[in-house]
Amino acid sequence: MFRTIFLIALFLQLSFQKDMFGQNADSPQKVVRIMSYNTHHANPPSKPDFIDIDAIARVINEARADIVALQEIDKNTKRSGNIDEARLIAEKTGMHYHFFKAIDYDGGDYGIAILSRYPLKKVKLLPLPQQIKTEGRVLSYATVKVGRQKIIFANTHLDALRTDENRNVQMQFILKQFENSSLPVILCGDLNSVAGSEAINMLDKQFKRTCIDNCPGTVPQTKPRRTIDFIATKGLSWPLSEYKVIEETYASDHRPIMATFNLE
Repeated sequence: MFRTIFLIALFLQLSFQKDMFGQNADSPQKVVRIMSYNTHHANPPSKPDFIDIDAIARVINEARADIVALQEIDKNTKRSGNIDEARLIAEKTGMHYHFFKAIDYDGGDYGIAILSRYPLKKVKLLPLPQQIKTEGRVLSYATVKVGRQKIIFANTHLDALRTDENRNVQMQFILKQFENSSLPVILCGDLNSVAGSEAINMLDKQFKRTCIDNCPGTVPQTKPRRTIDFIATKGLSWPLSEYKVIEETYASDHRPIMATFNLE
């Protein structure tokens, strides 16, 4: 009887011992899920004075994202209660992380971050150029090894001025960085540009967007009317199996986007 009970318990344990992809823990990974999310510094628009790190972590966990580009992240700012948002989100999602400072803000730092289930190597931060002097923006990237494949994972948040001058020179700068890359590149971010703009037209000459036609809106979070958040690839051999905008309306003023790639 005890042997039977042990075997049943072992079977149940193995049945529930899944990884984040719904596969057995010892089976090879079949997909990789890429997310880009402007978090609005974890401030839900419906709660102007509230910081909800748990809400951002919930979105990432429920989506089972593997590598995540986060924009609008605070580190030790007064408005966010002097917390390290990237570190806390990483702890709540069980990921590696790196924060990239763009500017000084409210007694702390403000910028973007990369989260990853895989170690981040050769991490790099580059300030983006401007034609019109305004809030500083940056490009961040790191080398990530998924299975046997190394990729460059990049994250950015382009200028938000009404005119295009800064976004155009920033996109030119970004494309120049990866023009001769020997590794495949996944570029994510809030580009503050819509399809048909000069910045996106430039992007399309070197990268392939994961959504091109009839893309669902990403802003505002309720009844989104514009698509300004993107995931694009260059030299990537993984087939795209799914692209979606996650219908999240609470945690931020943007909806997160997700691209799933097959590894087999």
